[in-house]
Amino acid sequence: MLKAKRECGKAQEEFVVDKQTLADLHILGKFKDRSIFNLFNHTCTRGGEQVLERMFQHPLTDANAINERGKVFEFFKESGVAFPFTRELVDRVERYLGIQVSAIRGIAYLKVCCLKLFRRVAKEKVYDMIYAGIVDTVELLRVCVEFNALLDKGDGDSVYNGVIRETRGIVENKLLRPLFGKRGNGGFSMSEVARYDYLLRRVCREELRRLLEIIYYTDVYVAVAAVAKKMRFVRAVAYGKEEGVNRIDVKGFSHPLMVGAVGNSIRIDHERNVSFLTGANMAGKSTLMKAFGVAVYLAHIGFPVAAEVMEFSVQDGLYSSINVSDHLNLGYSHFYAEVARVKRVAEEVCAGKNLVIIFDELFKGTNVKDAYDATVAVITAFGSSRNCSYMVSTHITEAGFTLAEKSEHFRFVCLPTVMKGKIPTYTYRLEEGISNDRLGMMIVENERVVEIITGK
Repeated sequence: MLKAKRECGKAQEEFVVDKQTLADLHILGKFKDRSIFNLFNHTCTRGGEQVLERMFQHPLTDANAINERGKVFEFFKESGVAFPFTRELVDRVERYLGIQVSAIRGIAYLKVCCLKLFRRVAKEKVYDMIYAGIVDTVELLRVCVEFNALLDKGDGDSVYNGVIRETRGIVENKLLRPLFGKRGNGGFSMSEVARYDYLLRRVCREELRRLLEIIYYTDVYVAVAAVAKKMRFVRAVAYGKEEGVNRIDVKGFSHPLMVGAVGNSIRIDHERNVSFLTGANMAGKSTLMKAFGVAVYLAHIGFPVAAEVMEFSVQDGLYSSINVSDHLNLGYSHFYAEVARVKRVAEEVCAGKNLVIIFDELFKGTNVKDAYDATVAVITAFGSSRNCSYMVSTHITEAGFTLAEKSEHFRFVCLPTVMKGKIPTYTYRLEEGISNDRLGMMIVENERVVEIITGK
């Protein structure tokens, strides 16, 4: 990932995730305040923000790549360094390097001289832009040298050592050394402007573009590491599919957008590949499932997660069914949309992929009897695909008791309700077992709905 050239060097299988899942978990959304992307988007440069977007849009399926990226975030988290470049400086250098220059040295020199002459005669500004570009590039190189020295702890085994060496190789290029003694206005003669401009925009163009790329990735590393340090997020450790049985083991996890939330722990593995979750409405089932899904997604992009510990086998994809809406324009009812969603997931499961699947209260759009029958039939069938990991919730507790009698590889957990008189309170902490809490009618009575309607 960070050896020499590109972070994403070799091709890898695509991690499967669709728009419905991304929307359910609020993963993407540059312009959404409550998106996971914006939680980490504290980049300083446009290029850094673009790199962050690419990371979010392309989860990894290689355990080594995931772990290496995670270690880089850990490196910057421990170093505590601030990003030293301003957005304006980096943007100006990028624009300067983007100006085309002749491949023939003599023509390039002559053009600069002509621009200097036109500047005096016709108030031409291009020469000034070139001059300023050289000054900005020198400043960028100077900051790189200082920042590189700050990162270089002399530890040859550092995960970032390869990038430090590569950066040093670019900025210490013997062709660029004369530039470091030149700073500010009046520092360059016309011949020097012509010579250094050709050097920067032609001879060393690719090296400087690579340096900008390193700066953009550094921007992301510093920004994400700062969030992780502030929020006490941890690195998730990935294991390849060949290293053992399929498992997702996460302790003390919570939703990253909920500060001070109660942490929970869960393990889904080959022996118990279905976690069946019950609990009353408002007990926190949906939030817990979203928190789990977000942790899985962040882990697969190598990002820190809101947990105490997380270890996981790399998966092929993630699907959720949490906020399925009807499609009235297609003539679909809510129930039909739910069935279509389950069918889509079933097709992916039958393709033999290792998937994480989250179903929140299946078949809400039909009557209780049909919902019970469908939940038992569908989840029993899904659970037989032991290479997939499932988290399923339901408000039909009878389905849980039926499944408990016939499914040894299910793990049953619940979010309990504690009554204080007639007032329900919630612990938001997972417990073993199946909840039989029924609070709907009690809440109706507490709110005196019937009395309001009847006028009594």
